[in-house]
Amino acid sequence: MKDNSSRNRVTTTETTFEIIELLKKRDGGRLSEIATELGLAKSTIHRHLSTLKDLEYVIQEDDVYRTGFRFLEIGEQTRTRCSEYQLAHEKVTALASETEERAQFITEEFGRGVYIFREIGEHAVQTDSEIGKRIPIHATAAGKAILASLPDSRVDEIIEQRGLPSLTKHTITSKSTLLKEIDEIREQGYSVNDQENTVGLRAVSVPVKYENGEPLGALSISGPTHRFQGELLEQTLPDLLLGTANELELNIQYL
Repeated sequence: MKDNSSRNRVTTTETTFEIIELLKKRDGGRLSEIATELGLAKSTIHRHLSTLKDLEYVIQEDDVYRTGFRFLEIGEQTRTRCSEYQLAHEKVTALASETEERAQFITEEFGRGVYIFREIGEHAVQTDSEIGKRIPIHATAAGKAILASLPDSRVDEIIEQRGLPSLTKHTITSKSTLLKEIDEIREQGYSVNDQENTVGLRAVSVPVKYENGEPLGALSISGPTHRFQGELLEQTLPDLLLGTANELELNIQYL
């Protein structure tokens, strides 16, 4: 989505990152494929790829270019720079082990949810929620828990910036409906995602806050609809998450 900040962008830098994003999306690509998809001359793409290769951010296997492990170093440093995140990781691991489901910690950046940690329990279902994936924040339990922890002005700003795109037929796409649910989340302390991101999957989440009330992120547990229902969905998992978040928040205070 374009905004007023686009006027300040450096075109060559933007092209470089468009190439990187395309290589990530396609799991690699040939020079001609990249040039065609981006609508740029092959000579232009070649200069960018050659520079990225010289800097060791891109590798070349025959005629296919792929992102290099240099990005892994940057990603891990980004994820571990915050000691609070490491405490959250311990809780995610414990939640996955105790529930045998999928547990994750998500934070907000630029109006989207970002997966920081994810652990898979013995009976967890497999999804495409890989680390670093950016998702529409209104369509997940963790995202809604974070929204409920933000000031109304920031919630409005995110909705204006990102919209409310539909991921499934269950996704909330009405601002008034979302704001009503945010009020309910604030009152009950936890959020639920009922197939709003993936059909057949439900999730429960609670926010993790600093002492001043600002959200660090949210812990969530997800699983198939046939297991996530009744008392488990409405009491057992919310109670477990609320207790875990409380412990985490207390630990964060003493860092």
